[in-house]
Amino acid sequence: MRKQVLAWVLGGWTFGLWAAPATPESALPLAVQVALKQAQVPASALGVVVQALDEAQPRLAWQAALPMNPASLTKLVTSLAALDTLGPAWQWQTPVWLTDDGGLAVQGSGDPRLSLERLWAGLRRLNLTELRGPLRLDRSAFTPGTAEPGDFDGEPWRVGNAQPEALLLNAKAVTYTVRVDGSTARITADPPLDAAQTVPTTAGACGDWRGALKLQWAAGQRPRFAGSYPAACGEQAWTLADPDPASYPARLLTVLLREAGIAWRHDAVLDAPAPSTAPTLTWPGPTLAEALRDMNKVSSNLMAQQVLLSAARAAGVTAPSPDTAAAWLQTWLDAHAGRTPATRVVNGSGLARETRISPGQLAALLRWGWDQPWMPEWLASLPVAGLDGTLTRQPGRFGGATGRAHLKTGSLRDVVALAGIVHAPSGKRWVMVAVVNHPQAQAARGVLDAVLRWTAQDAPPAR
Repeated sequence: MRKQVLAWVLGGWTFGLWAAPATPESALPLAVQVALKQAQVPASALGVVVQALDEAQPRLAWQAALPMNPASLTKLVTSLAALDTLGPAWQWQTPVWLTDDGGLAVQGSGDPRLSLERLWAGLRRLNLTELRGPLRLDRSAFTPGTAEPGDFDGEPWRVGNAQPEALLLNAKAVTYTVRVDGSTARITADPPLDAAQTVPTTAGACGDWRGALKLQWAAGQRPRFAGSYPAACGEQAWTLADPDPASYPARLLTVLLREAGIAWRHDAVLDAPAPSTAPTLTWPGPTLAEALRDMNKVSSNLMAQQVLLSAARAAGVTAPSPDTAAAWLQTWLDAHAGRTPATRVVNGSGLARETRISPGQLAALLRWGWDQPWMPEWLASLPVAGLDGTLTRQPGRFGGATGRAHLKTGSLRDVVALAGIVHAPSGKRWVMVAVVNHPQAQAARGVLDAVLRWTAQDAPPAR
């Protein structure tokens, strides 16, 4: 009942905002108008809401009711829905069994942070010297989607394009470290799923060393480096998605068993259900609050999908797929932001062209999130302007907002966006949402910065 009342209240606020008459362009702060002109982007491509948390009406509502592509601001929706469903202290657990036939069974639960270090430590906790039975992997908690890693941008080797799964080990990634050794550069893989490779070194400035390596990456084949390496670059590392993600967990665990000193007398790896008995032990994962910090600070698309699928499963969606999890998120969004204008959620990360939500709806969600008991954990997950995460670069550009704003960024080819909570020097706190949808959007980052600096000055009226 409480959630229904909240939805009605929020729906009423946002409807009142959307129903307001269009604001004339002159109402945009002068600095924002100048930034739009410099970017050669029309004001019709911009949507903005700025509202003090202690005020009933927005100080600025420019195209607040316009459905727009929010890019990675979608992660704000995913974060709020997950916190509302699970709570910040909810924790992933990965059950592990030593089976009667001398084997090992691992059941994935969607843990987004099963790193090499945690896996190795978990295997050591088994206190074993050998395994005589098969390795069973249970990945049934999630239903695999139909998307391929390169569907969105044609770059399947990018780690952020890996697809979610219940037993996500080390983000299905391999880090290749390049070290100069005289006239050659030696390239080693971690985890060691590939043999070492060498390429000749070249003289001159470092430059585009990744391009010089001439990566040859194809699905189902091991990566090869066919080029050269500038010696001036010294040691560098390049993390790539594994080209055979389906077999990655089996190959990785086989390597880690050996590194943990566990002799394996059986070479079978099975996709099979976990035993129905109590597990031998569990590998504890991060809390939701920790995962959201990892997700939002660097805008991890893969982690966003893991969080969404886990929340949908906890909410009662049986073996959710990316599509059914997105449908669950859409239902949650409709209940908390209203259906006018109509929203569309394609996934939990925002890596989509079709996602739509209005600035007014996003602002209403942020205001609602501020009033929740888990607000401190949610706020702490967001990058701090000029200091960390995706807002680390060029700290001087944010002016008085540096260190005073917790904001999520969004960026696609034709989208730039910024939204969150701004703490003005006066002590006043503001909700800010600013989105640009335009073919020249990447040139309009200064527009978002201008909105932020204006907000941090307590949104002064135009003179």
